[in-house]
Amino acid sequence: MWNFKTPGIPDEYFERTEKVPITKEEVRVVQISKARLSPGQIVYDIGCGSGSISIEAALQVENSGKVLAVDHDSNAVDLTKKNLAKFGVTNVEVIYGDAKEKIPDLEQADAIFIGGTGGDTQDIVKICNRKLRSGGRIVIGIILIETLYSVLKVLDELDFDSVDITQVTISKSRKTSTGTMMLARNPVTIISATKR
Repeated sequence: MWNFKTPGIPDEYFERTEKVPITKEEVRVVQISKARLSPGQIVYDIGCGSGSISIEAALQVENSGKVLAVDHDSNAVDLTKKNLAKFGVTNVEVIYGDAKEKIPDLEQADAIFIGGTGGDTQDIVKICNRKLRSGGRIVIGIILIETLYSVLKVLDELDFDSVDITQVTISKSRKTSTGTMMLARNPVTIISATKR
């Protein structure tokens, strides 16, 4: 369905429901690039939502790699599975449950994406730190300022290297009766870092 190596699958290609969030296309592209993925890697997608990051990451790590997608919402798990089938992606394992309980049992990761966590982001980063290989990358998508502060604090405590903060503010075009206007989306802050 997506015959390109570059990330950036249009949002409208994904199955969607109102109850389950999606990481928007342009934000997803930045997050995938910050993870610095390569074939054969093991990747976590914590708070996988619609599965858009899982699918994009799976295409980057190819069939020699694997993505472990975790979500505590059964609607998200079902939607991720639908999208995996739609795109014909087979190297993603979808795991239903609380991330804090599931992550300790996962194999070591080369890269970790953290998205919707229900307010447990700081704790999840700490748990993920124990599962991330040295030199591995962590990428965290953040909307709330409070979460940004808490994540930066914990990354500093855990002695991550190359901490990068990028805020992405996207405007998308929409046709109106008189022309084309640009509509702004909510800004997203992306923190990426390397484990020493």
